[in-house]
Amino acid sequence: MPWESGYPNVHFPAVKPYYSQSMEKGIQIRLAEQKDSEAIREIYNREVRNSTATFDLVERSTKEQEDWLNERSGAFSVLVAEMSNKIVGFASLSPYKARAAYRTTVEDSIYVNEEFRNQGIAGKLLSHLLEVAESSGFHSVIARIGGANEASIALHQRFDFEIVGTEKEIGRKFGKWQDVVVMQTILNVGGPEPR
Repeated sequence: MPWESGYPNVHFPAVKPYYSQSMEKGIQIRLAEQKDSEAIREIYNREVRNSTATFDLVERSTKEQEDWLNERSGAFSVLVAEMSNKIVGFASLSPYKARAAYRTTVEDSIYVNEEFRNQGIAGKLLSHLLEVAESSGFHSVIARIGGANEASIALHQRFDFEIVGTEKEIGRKFGKWQDVVVMQTILNVGGPEPR
């Protein structure tokens, strides 16, 4: 049954429980649960400390991470990648902007544990995340990639994201100005125009 988004003429289908078992390397992609909060926090906080993948400067507390996960349900999903009962990565859809006309656009985020990179996990997460976004009725997905992260840019290009702009020196981290590359893909191409 579709649910109301709170904005005129925007309806999303009910999000079904999501689960995908990849036989390759035993990677399971599934919807995150509250029990995954601490593993997600550990992955995220490592990026806060060591990279420009996020512009956060302060690590998330346990409570902040639990709240973040609670705020992402239904169409604004969080997926986790699990191998041998260990969370090795996560991906999320978040509202792009608060104004009503942006309601059919979401922003994606993908993080993989440093020890499990270059194994195709980010690609599996993004592939499944785009399926969730499309089945939830979203039309556009934005990726905002900070700090000249060439691997993330290349990943998104593999999934038909195009660079639509660069926000110059918009953040400052590790004592340097950081640019943000903005990428976008359109879902449901050729679908009906919204009412």
